[in-house]
Amino acid sequence: MGCVAGAGLATFAATRVWAVAVTERPGLTDLRETTTGAAAQGWIVALALVALAGAGALLATRGGVRRGLGGLLVLVGVGLAVAAVTGRAGLDPGEAGTGSIVWPAACVAGSALIVLGGLSAARRGHHWPAMGSRYERTKSPSPHARPGEPTGPSHAAGPESDVTAPGSRVDTRAAWDALDRGDDPTT
Repeated sequence: MGCVAGAGLATFAATRVWAVAVTERPGLTDLRETTTGAAAQGWIVALALVALAGAGALLATRGGVRRGLGGLLVLVGVGLAVAAVTGRAGLDPGEAGTGSIVWPAACVAGSALIVLGGLSAARRGHHWPAMGSRYERTKSPSPHARPGEPTGPSHAAGPESDVTAPGSRVDTRAAWDALDRGDDPTT
């Protein structure tokens, strides 16, 4: 959850105005040019989106892969903080006011949330519950099957399934003939 919040905060902060340059023009209105964090360092938003995708991937993975992904999120968070600091350091805040301090700091705070979420996943991620394997295809042999003998349809797929052992064929001609007659196969 910290990675998602951090990525959202960093993305929002990067799209705010970090600097305003005012060019005076005699006889005309002043020319104001605004610079956002994303314009100053284009990879801020990219790293924030990588962190968001990584947070989603934490839900879909388990074990060592989840721990490795946590380590990757730590690196992404550190890179995001470095990008925010270097992006702000290269800008003259001009007339941006408090936005020149608040938005880069918010970006660093978002990256800190990403780092904390990544550290948590790297340290304890292998103990977290994983997505269910309810819909994964499994081979479960018949209790009466002998080793090396084809097992037939998988019990996980149901008794009326087209799932068969490798090398065997299923005749679905009767089902297609029923469809041609207009019979409803869902009843």
